[in-house]
Amino acid sequence: MTETPRLFVAVPLDEAARGRVEALVETVRATEPEGGGVRWVRLEGVHVTLRFLGPTPEARLPDIVAAVRAAAASSSRMRIRIAGAGSFPSPDRPRTLWLGVTDGADGLAGLASRLDDGLVDAGWERERRPFRAHLTLARADGVRSGPAAVAALTAAAEGVAIDAAIDRIVLYESVTGSGRARYVSRAEAALG
Repeated sequence: MTETPRLFVAVPLDEAARGRVEALVETVRATEPEGGGVRWVRLEGVHVTLRFLGPTPEARLPDIVAAVRAAAASSSRMRIRIAGAGSFPSPDRPRTLWLGVTDGADGLAGLASRLDDGLVDAGWERERRPFRAHLTLARADGVRSGPAAVAALTAAAEGVAIDAAIDRIVLYESVTGSGRARYVSRAEAALG
């Protein structure tokens, strides 16, 4: 039996920005104790998620692709600045470690809103959670070393600003099993 794909829509970083994020994360990972338990994402696929769709029947893909293309066509290429770090829900009980987006966050929020409008037109429920532009770097659900990893990431990101060009929207499938999730592009649309 074929597994239902787990889908999300995101904007990937350009190669130079991704390399700088990778270098920052490697600095933090080098300070972690052996077997610290924090689960770092595969950095070759680092992105800003616009909308998580979850398990989605293949038959719904054409509607999603149409919404992605419409949102991309009505949006311009943009530059963002990645700066600051933190965790959700809090530094002392982190589940997700992230880098923030400062400059360009409003442009990404507008893009996410246009995408959401297209998905609603195609029969999806409107996203209820507020959009928060960030790059998820790691998961630390219940991990004892989570707060220390947040502190190390926050310290490493202090004063760091990474500019990135955003030129496309990608519909990704999250492929799990045998280690960290891999993100496979199912469709792309250039902005503007």
